[in-house]
Amino acid sequence: MSKEFGGDFITIADEEGNEYELELLDVLDIDDKSYSVFVPANIDSMDVNDPDYGLIFLRNREENGEDYFDSIDDEEEEQRVYEYYQLILDAEEGGEEE
Repeated sequence: MSKEFGGDFITIADEEGNEYELELLDVLDIDDKSYSVFVPANIDSMDVNDPDYGLIFLRNREENGEDYFDSIDDEEEEQRVYEYYQLILDAEEGGEEE
């Protein structure tokens, strides 16, 4: 994903119809599954104690040619994705120091 022109933003709706604008940070492929990493688009104006503050991991799926995002309900799966993303961030930080 090119950051040259800024981030990619999407609006998603939950099961109750509430809409959220998210900024896509990265797409990860782990164990034959694809995941997207987001932050809320308005994170700069959010309180750090807000439960929606921070990284959001969603599983990607395609159905009938349409792309969908699913929440990750399994805590172990979500932890694996989080740890994988942390490894990527740590590797990028290490590369910048050289």
